Amino acid sequence: MNNKNILKRKTTLPALAMAGPVSLWMILFVTLPMLYIIYISFMARGVFGDVVYEFSLKSYETLLDATYFKVIVKSIRAALITTVLCLLIGYPFAYYIAKKPKEVASRLIMLIMIPFWTNSLMRLNSWLLLFQTSGPVNKFLLSAGFIDAPMSFVYTDGLVLVGMITTMLPFAVLPMYSSIEKLSNSLLEASADLGASRRTTFFNITLPLTFPGIFSSIILVFIPSLGIYTVTDMLGGGKVLYIGNIIKNQFGAIRNWPLGAALSVLLIVITGLLIFIYTRFANIEDMEVV
Repeated sequence: MNNKNILKRKTTLPALAMAGPVSLWMILFVTLPMLYIIYISFMARGVFGDVVYEFSLKSYETLLDATYFKVIVKSIRAALITTVLCLLIGYPFAYYIAKKPKEVASRLIMLIMIPFWTNSLMRLNSWLLLFQTSGPVNKFLLSAGFIDAPMSFVYTDGLVLVGMITTMLPFAVLPMYSSIEKLSNSLLEASADLGASRRTTFFNITLPLTFPGIFSSIILVFIPSLGIYTVTDMLGGGKVLYIGNIIKNQFGAIRNWPLGAALSVLLIVITGLLIFIYTRFANIEDMEVV
């Protein structure tokens, strides 16, 4: 009996030593703040911007207001467009990298990561300089005869989308690259030997087997795109508002914490839904492999 207890302690203590700090960190800095945000969302706003700790559903009713509802729909649409374009651009790029030798692939991945070594404000300001009225893009379009007068690109939804796509593209490429890299060439060769065309092989073998990486990319791109506010602040110039901008304003200048918390809860619900779908999908994949 004593030997069993000693053995149990020897196996339990290392597990606690590894999981304990991580669990404590998650509880203190993720779970508790999230629960507090949910709690605040059901409170009321005071006259001077303080939180009145009285149960109220006013913040959630405000979300159904036409103004806020339009912003929510617009934010979801922008996140979807960003995700789809990142997948369409990132998948061929990830496939190209995965088919290269290891040394070449590592250099190409390095090229993807290099922009993130610079300050994000510098990257966003560079887009403003490129697309301003007297910038290189307008000068090129004028010299090529595509336009007769300079176009206004800055502080528009289009330029915000450009900034979001370039910011989120690495988060789409890397998971898909990891998934494509693990794809067995023997399956592709077997498909070719059986007379399947490249298109048939891609849609029936390559795409289904690399779908876990695609779904990971969807989560990594869609969720941050939905709540991002730095890109819209810089490239939108205050004229383009998404959910992230409203949350920042509610917790900052407007001082309506319950409404900002309610919007945050909306993002938490969407995130939880995507994670739930992902876990269900992962379980299905595991069953199919077995």
